[in-house]
Amino acid sequence: MSHRVANDSPAGSNASQAANAAQAAQAAQELAWVLAAKAGDRAAFGLLAQQYQRQCVAVAMRLLGNVHDASELVQDALIKAYCNLGQLQQSERFGLWLMRIVTNLALNYRRSRGRRQATSLEQSTQAEGEDLRSTLGGGPQDAPDKPLTSAELGDAIQKAIAALPEKQRLALVMFAIEKMPQKDVADVLNCSVEAVKWHVFTARKQLKKTLAEHF
Repeated sequence: MSHRVANDSPAGSNASQAANAAQAAQAAQELAWVLAAKAGDRAAFGLLAQQYQRQCVAVAMRLLGNVHDASELVQDALIKAYCNLGQLQQSERFGLWLMRIVTNLALNYRRSRGRRQATSLEQSTQAEGEDLRSTLGGGPQDAPDKPLTSAELGDAIQKAIAALPEKQRLALVMFAIEKMPQKDVADVLNCSVEAVKWHVFTARKQLKKTLAEHF
């Protein structure tokens, strides 16, 4: 006699429903802030800025090479976003719209100042270094005789990322490092999801080649 396969456990289903409900509530709250900010509520825009500032600074830092320039650029991006809120047609996509402003400003900054020498990322942590090691691949047998310190590893990675073509660098930073969904990265870069996958694949391949001696 045949038996029906049991469905997912109630606990797992409840957890998934709770997560979806939390995401929906967060999206609704953010939309309310955006609409209030469009109506002139500066406090509401301040809440939006707090929500996205860390991620924006992290992306800008990896594009520009240092925290000071990244922080100033994000402040400029937030001011530009506030002044141009009326141009945001899809209020529910504020985060992606803001990230597009940040990346455009960062790229313009790099072009106007020329390629800058990447600085040592003192803020880099060993955890981030290990995360990027796993991104690039390689086994214990490939490890160098004298492993780099966290600061040295951060410096080498930052220089290698800075040398990538723009689209590859942006795709890698947003998807592989900042863990943004591929669809969101595609929206920011104004390209297809398949193009994002290709940019990330090509960037990882180039980084692995560039950083081979360190891994």
